Formats: sequence, C-alpha cells, structure tokens
Amino acid sequence: MNKKVQLIDLGHRDYKDTWTYQEELFQGIIDTKISNRREEKQEETKNYFLFVEHPHVYTLGKSGDFENLLLSEKQLEEKGATFYKINRGGDITYHGPGQVVGYPILDLENFFSDIHKYLRLLEESMILTLKDYGLESGRSEGETGVWLGVGTPFARKICALGVRASRWVTMHGFALNVNSDLGYFDNIIPCGIRGKGVTSLNVELGVDRVDEEEVKRKIVHYFAELFAAEMLS
Repeated sequence: MNKKVQLIDLGHRDYKDTWTYQEELFQGIIDTKISNRREEKQEETKNYFLFVEHPHVYTLGKSGDFENLLLSEKQLEEKGATFYKINRGGDITYHGPGQVVGYPILDLENFFSDIHKYLRLLEESMILTLKDYGLESGRSEGETGVWLGVGTPFARKICALGVRASRWVTMHGFALNVNSDLGYFDNIIPCGIRGKGVTSLNVELGVDRVDEEEVKRKIVHYFAELFAAEMLS
C-alpha cells in the first residue's frame, strides 16, 4: 500500500481547468488499478492532495436541485460568477477568493475501503484545524460538513464537503471558508439546507484576515496524522 500523498498547491485557478486536471489524475489512478488486475501486476497507485482557490463559482452536485441557485444567467454574469453542474455528491455550493479548497485524489485501498470513514476523517481534519483557532465545531446529524453552534438556533456551516468515488478512488473534496465573501452565499440555498447560516473563520475570530497558508499547513498536518499518510511537497 502506498501511503505517500503528493501535495500540489494550484494557487488561484479556474474551476473548469481544475476539474479537468482532477479528472486526469483520477483516471490515471483508475487506469493503473485496471491494468494491475488485468495483467496481474502490483504497480503502486498514486495519491494526490490539491489545494486551490477558485474565482467566484457555484457548483451543483449530481443529485442537487437547480432551484437552489437563486440567480439567473444574467445575474451570474453581473456578479462575475460562473456555474457548473458536476459529478460529485451533494447539492449546491459556492467557491471563491478567501476560501481554502482541497481535493484529495486518493486510492482509498492504500488506506481503508470505507467512504463513510473517509468523509468523517476529512471533517475531523477541519474540526481539529478550527480547534487550533479556539473554535469548537462539529457535525450536524444527516448533514455532511463542519458546523458551529450545532443544536442551537445559531447553527452555521463553515466547511462544505462533496466527493466522487469510483473503484475506491476519490476526487472533489472540501471547501473551508477562511476569508470568504459570505454575501455570495445569499444567492443560493447552501447545500439545499434552508434556515441555517454560513460563516467563515475570519468572521468567527473577529479579524479582517486569517493567514490562509497557515490554515493549509494545519489541515495537511491533521490529514497526514488521521490518514497515517506521508505528505510529499
């Protein structure tokens, strides 16, 4: 089993270009697995962890409801945002500047064969990261992601998750609101969940800006610890 994970920071990059890149890495791992089975080989499969910051974009998961996007095509253009219906789980979400987005593209058979555990460990990476900033966060029953104020009238989401998996290979991932412009969430029903708010790390800490590079380092540290992975930069 190969527990080495190649860490790649793509910086600020268009959503569609990043999606295409993800697909290439994802398919490469799957092709290796198929070849191994057909030819009875044991070539190691690769693992990747991509960080990226996208321009303003709304994405709708394969089971999502288009009605949860509250903007017309013209209004999207006016806000400088794009929209894509994509092949991950979950409903609608927003990505944009100030948000730390992570796409682990892993062969889970290098770690464990359990999608539920994979999602919970991704959430735990965020929960531990937020704890370093003095924030107590957690899970909301039946709602994937990481929340603050769970079980109170002030429950608010700080991190969204949505993944795709095939042959135990993952793609897509998480979006943690660090310095996000939360106004863009007013244009959707986030994750299809009504009546709950969205927040960001800088808002919760009452500061203008949080160091996003520091946040990434913390996420990588906890991800490596939870997955017993060796991160390669």
